[in-house]
Amino acid sequence: MKPTSWTYAEEFVPEDEILAAARSRAEEVGVVPIGSGVGASLRFLASVLDARAVVEIGTGTGVSGLWLLRGMRADGVLTTVDIETEHQRLAKQGFSDAGVPANRARTIPGAALDVLPRLTDGHYDLVFCDGDKREYADYLKEALRLLRPGGVVAFDNALWHDRVADPAQRDEETVAIRDLGRLVVESEGLVPVLLPVGDGLLAIKKEWIPE
Repeated sequence: MKPTSWTYAEEFVPEDEILAAARSRAEEVGVVPIGSGVGASLRFLASVLDARAVVEIGTGTGVSGLWLLRGMRADGVLTTVDIETEHQRLAKQGFSDAGVPANRARTIPGAALDVLPRLTDGHYDLVFCDGDKREYADYLKEALRLLRPGGVVAFDNALWHDRVADPAQRDEETVAIRDLGRLVVESEGLVPVLLPVGDGLLAIKKEWIPE
């Protein structure tokens, strides 16, 4: 894909001033938020799923949360987890600016692998993962427990700065993301798609399998 076409696709769904402000806050604290193409994809997934309950790993300053909330049902609740409480404070500011009621965005401080086991099995429509890349396989395991049949888990940075597609790249994070992709493709009961938006978005549907 030519750079001009990629840019056109990324900017196809424009961002407003509220998202721009959230991006500005991310830059101030050194957070790298999702791209607008990934954001539009997340909103689309949440809308198609008619999502009422969503889990997000990696709150950041609220860019991805705003996109997710805009695709969810009007009574949907986003549960977002981040180890940085200051980032979550900034995210709450963005949610408030967007007019999101406080009871629709539940922020939980802490490490994802400490928090996720406390969440309810089979309760969620969508899980979005944008945390520690080395923990992606563990996030998948937790997400499949949390999701209802037909739910979707999505992973940001699935192409990891063009490193995943290059077999010569063997750093820990690249290998973890590459192994996740291989695991997903080889697993029964999962329907994956790798979208070349942003830095890559891997989306996986959890199929219903009769007992």
